[in-house]
Amino acid sequence: MIRHDDLRYEPHLALALGGGGALGAAHVGVLQVLRERGITPSIVVGTSIGSVMGAAYAAEIDPYELEELVLNAEWGDFGTFSIAPSLGLLNTDGLRKSIENVVGEELIENLPIRFGAIASDLAEGKSVLMDRGPLYPAVAASIAVPGIFAPTKLDGHLLLDGGIYENLPLEAAFEMGARHVIGVRLAPEWDAIPSQYTSVKVHELEIRTDVTLITPKLQHRSQWVKKDLPGLVLDGRQAAERALIEYAIVTPRPATVVAVPDGMPLAEAVSLDADSDAPVTPEANPETDFIDYGQNPEAEATGAENPDLAASDAEADEAQHRGLAAFFRRR
Repeated sequence: MIRHDDLRYEPHLALALGGGGALGAAHVGVLQVLRERGITPSIVVGTSIGSVMGAAYAAEIDPYELEELVLNAEWGDFGTFSIAPSLGLLNTDGLRKSIENVVGEELIENLPIRFGAIASDLAEGKSVLMDRGPLYPAVAASIAVPGIFAPTKLDGHLLLDGGIYENLPLEAAFEMGARHVIGVRLAPEWDAIPSQYTSVKVHELEIRTDVTLITPKLQHRSQWVKKDLPGLVLDGRQAAERALIEYAIVTPRPATVVAVPDGMPLAEAVSLDADSDAPVTPEANPETDFIDYGQNPEAEATGAENPDLAASDAEADEAQHRGLAAFFRRR
């Protein structure tokens, strides 16, 4: 007997992927767990880096291949320095090449799975859902972080990163016809342009019974620092396994040594056979398994500067000047 709330049999199931820069690697782990549990959303909508991962899902890129692309990605796959005067440091030529290498000059409506990307229209003070037309401009608008990428002009509107108004696109997923939405939250709505109304609206959707929320434990990682991508993939897997614990594995992942956080000895990684139905790993220990990008307690008590934090800030500055990570590059 099929339960009425069994997500494997919901024909109008949507996947909403939130924004969060380099933290978007966690989306890959979520996509893998959905595949293994036989949960196949028919709609996907993404904000910022979520739009990149969502486009990959809509183009039916294998989630394990996607992990390899993520782990081998370079910042330049998203953006390159803009020579012409503009409102951003970078243009999205790298993103255009990356998308065309995978899906060509594809129209959104021709993708195998229905897809939408979220951008922000500051003139109108609202988010914009792009679910038709060329794929590249829609994703470019969705990731146009103010000050880093120049705004994208579409249909007479200047569009910026979707995270400004709708960093977790649950509302857009329901607008696209979903009856249940799996939402993956990486980061809150942007602080750059505070919007209490937007935050309240998103929270009201998150707690609904027709929303399954997946929130990876990202351990204070910075969305601007491309470190520990294997650990981020693992975070996404663990969060999805927690949220979907009632669903048995129907398609085991390929036999491999799973991604592990920086600092964990390779010998401690879990090597699994193809027919294994065990979880990826035990819960990670934030005190030993992850790089903490926040201030340490001793530094807070003494007022001393945290050298790890200073190093990560320097790397974040370098990352901003080199562009955001691209996850479409084929080896």
